[in-house]
Amino acid sequence: MGKDVAPGSFNPRDRGRYRRKVQRCLDTLARMLSDGSFSFPRKHIGLEVELNLVDETMRPSMSNAAVLDTLDDPLFTTELSQHNIELNVPPRPLDGDSALRLEQDLYAYLDKARAKARQAGSLIAPIGILPTLRQEHFDQKWLTNSARYSLLNDQILASRGEQTLLSLDGTGLAGRPPERLRSFADSILPEAACTSVQLHLQVAPEEFAAHWNAAQCLAGVQVALGANSPFLLGKALWHETRIPLFLQATDTRPEELKNQGVRPRVWFGERWITSIFDLFEENVRYFPGLLPETDDEDPMEALESGEVPNLTELRLHNGTVWRWNRPVYDVVDGKPHLRVENRVLPAGPTVVDMMANAAFFYGTQRALAEQERPVWTQMSFQAAEENLYTGARNGFDARLYWPGIGWVPPDELVLRVLLPLARQGLRNSDVSTDVADRYLGVIERRCIARRSGSTWQRETVARAQERGLDRDTALATMLRAYLELAEAGEPVHEWPLT
Repeated sequence: MGKDVAPGSFNPRDRGRYRRKVQRCLDTLARMLSDGSFSFPRKHIGLEVELNLVDETMRPSMSNAAVLDTLDDPLFTTELSQHNIELNVPPRPLDGDSALRLEQDLYAYLDKARAKARQAGSLIAPIGILPTLRQEHFDQKWLTNSARYSLLNDQILASRGEQTLLSLDGTGLAGRPPERLRSFADSILPEAACTSVQLHLQVAPEEFAAHWNAAQCLAGVQVALGANSPFLLGKALWHETRIPLFLQATDTRPEELKNQGVRPRVWFGERWITSIFDLFEENVRYFPGLLPETDDEDPMEALESGEVPNLTELRLHNGTVWRWNRPVYDVVDGKPHLRVENRVLPAGPTVVDMMANAAFFYGTQRALAEQERPVWTQMSFQAAEENLYTGARNGFDARLYWPGIGWVPPDELVLRVLLPLARQGLRNSDVSTDVADRYLGVIERRCIARRSGSTWQRETVARAQERGLDRDTALATMLRAYLELAEAGEPVHEWPLT
């Protein structure tokens, strides 16, 4: 969720000072982009994985403080709710066999987390939405003890001026009618139900726009293939329910502002870009500060004196606009760089599934970004946005738009068009053939089987209910089997139905 802030409240002067400082940061960023101030010695990738904690009954375990104390590892941190933790994997090069080593590291990190969580009486659940969450788990008392989370909760609720409304129409389980969710919450904790894998790619400034536009084109395909969030509050909803849930849980707009066309803070965007500056400028122009805290640095003076500016306020502001593909400015070892942060994918089901999703994204994004006639010049931005919501709602049953083909199922689009591009993009990134074969092979077989984490969850729960189990028991039974299979490590398309 980003950097912490000092406890306390903000007054109108704070907000005015913050607005001016954010603009000063934006002006400094513009200067840095024009001056060629950024470091780009080698393309690096990074990974963040958000995880759930459950108890032996498969209910959320509000124990992240105890689990993190037992872990005693700076790579693991808190998240919004007390039943969440986050793993921040150290960045590394994309090329060669680096991904194979990353896979082994992920196994080691998760094995350690599972062992330490058990010592604290909890289990680790890598899943997009924990299916056993209930209304009481959205009570504000379950916020992680952090000034940032508390202030963020208060600021979002104050901006909206009313309760959080969760309103979703789902796609029914096989042979059953669609289900609907209508629920209210007095906190932003429904956002904590959305646990994701966030993929980072360091890019040169002049390449950023092409990579971001390519990522936007891929978002609908990504969620259709990687969907792993079909249940919320006992209801069978979208295949990737995280997508609409995140939007609703952090929405600062009452109905009247929605009707006026005010933009949501969970945002796909509204246009193709020509520079990373476009995104930061939109953030500043459209979104008021939620956490208007400032530091003493004058970023322009720092730059002119030969220092690397932190751009603290711009980065803090960027962390409260939840784009599905977010621009990132960061300083590492005293050097500034830029990243695309891809946020559309859910956590889980297994390490190899997450690695396959990552390899598919990095490879296809690279190939699309380098095309002579880019795909985003052949489709409207609105078509890419519609793909995101259609893919999230319907998974493998979606019909996605792609230039030159028209409306096509995601598995057909991947097998016919995108997998060859992914392989080409990985090759152009100097990724080894072994890496490409291993992970793109998982994507290929997942498409042939048409089985994602979501389809497995939905089919397993439907079968359990056919055996006479009620929905709550069916969900808990499914989750128990899910955790066992996830820990065993075989990709989800090979999981048996129980």
